[in-house]
Amino acid sequence: MTLHENEIRVDEVAVRSLLQEQRPEWAALPISQAGAGTDNRMYRLGDQLLVRLPRTLGNAKAVRKEQTWLPRLAPHLPCRIPEPVHRGTPSSVFPLAWSVYRWIDGDEAGPASVSDWPAFGTDLAVIVQSLHAIPLMGAARQAELSWYRGGGLHACDQWVSACFDDCGTIEGLDLDIEQLRHLWQSALALPEPSGRQVWLHGDLKPSNLLVQQGKLHAVIDFGCLSVGFPDAEHSPLWDLPPGARQAYWDAMSLDDVTWLRARAWAIAVAVSGVSYYWHTYPRFVDECLSRLRAILGTAGER
Repeated sequence: MTLHENEIRVDEVAVRSLLQEQRPEWAALPISQAGAGTDNRMYRLGDQLLVRLPRTLGNAKAVRKEQTWLPRLAPHLPCRIPEPVHRGTPSSVFPLAWSVYRWIDGDEAGPASVSDWPAFGTDLAVIVQSLHAIPLMGAARQAELSWYRGGGLHACDQWVSACFDDCGTIEGLDLDIEQLRHLWQSALALPEPSGRQVWLHGDLKPSNLLVQQGKLHAVIDFGCLSVGFPDAEHSPLWDLPPGARQAYWDAMSLDDVTWLRARAWAIAVAVSGVSYYWHTYPRFVDECLSRLRAILGTAGER
């Protein structure tokens, strides 16, 4: 499945060739597809490893970032996060940087895996609080650590408005785009974020939250890792049931303005996802639509 015009194609044969070049001791291990996101393709390697390859040159910028910072963040967090074990270098087989990680067992957070949603929301809040409390260790909001979701809403208004316009032209899209646009524009009138900038995961959606025995066990995919203001960090909460969302709110002690800005970020990311992936990635579009409908269904809250 190709999602981007400039996407670099890869398959299991290419993965094995990369391993033969750079880690021959792993080249004979079984290789199988282990999922694909908007930015990366993943292959399970044997029982203990995961190969992760960026789809585009732009996505590859996140690879070195993860390799540099994840080992430094991991000791401060109360959950497992990806552990890089090989820094793949560009070659004639695959022209971008890539990674091998230790495999983390677990199921995506969802109705079939989570046994207690309020407890899940509280546990997620503990992880987020721990991440935001980690010293910056010399990092700053610049270069690859300046992901847009750590800034202010106004800087994104032009392209978000264009995504609203695009969604308005999609035939068969059953969604109150104008109400969502109103919620977005209302958030633009709020004060801009201020205060301490922190480490941000940037994409805490359910597919990046792994569950074991009903409880949150690991957080994966730090491709959006950045330094910035934490408002957008809370935006995936509308992907979770109300019980988890309320428990997270209570545990984080968030004020109303932060919550409204977080909701605006949730709208922006989902509307852009619908606009960009409507014809190429139906599953991701469904995730975005589910988030937007949850927001519309709770628009009168707080």
